[in-house]
Amino acid sequence: MADITAAAVKSLREKTGAGMMECKSALTEASGNEEQAIEILRKRGLASAKKKEGRVAAEGAVGSYIHMGGKVGVLVEINCETDFVARGEEFQQLIKDVAMHIAAAEPRYVTRSEVPAEILDKEREIVREQAKNDPKNANKPDAVIDKIVEGRLNKFYEETVLLDQPFVKDPAKTVGELVTEKVATIKENITIRRFTRYKMGEGIEKRDDDFGGEVAALAGGNK
Repeated sequence: MADITAAAVKSLREKTGAGMMECKSALTEASGNEEQAIEILRKRGLASAKKKEGRVAAEGAVGSYIHMGGKVGVLVEINCETDFVARGEEFQQLIKDVAMHIAAAEPRYVTRSEVPAEILDKEREIVREQAKNDPKNANKPDAVIDKIVEGRLNKFYEETVLLDQPFVKDPAKTVGELVTEKVATIKENITIRRFTRYKMGEGIEKRDDDFGGEVAALAGGNK
């Protein structure tokens, strides 16, 4: 069996738009031959998604998800190319799945490009200091530290960026790969445009002091 490298999987994904797991499976079946793997993905209907990325997705729908008896709520807008697809069962299920994922995984951004530069710079600074202060990295050259930093930044993306997060219903794929699969099966460009996640009480400063004790103290002081 051919040894399928991460670089080979990445290259195939960039050329076909198929998910990482689908690319690895196709390469394994093709014994590492990229052209054969592309053919396998095309036969499975997974290699056409990339071609659709440039098409305008101006239709779609806004979906919602409420969890924990009203404690968490999500609104998400997902776009496609036609109203016919937007009303279809498969597209509506995608909206429900993504909204549920957002409720559970708490992403902050849809794509990596939405992460503000100052936040990314701050995170890079923090992980670089962590890497330098780790005894295991003592005396390692800057180039190695840079690779460690980028690896940890990828972890940051997985935690905060919706398309990079492992899909809660199937962690073997990311939300981005889930969308790519739907593009291949629905045959239209699909994009997650925006979302809002609400958590009941979030941002409200709660009093931790003993209100009853405070009242008693004031009453005692007025004697």
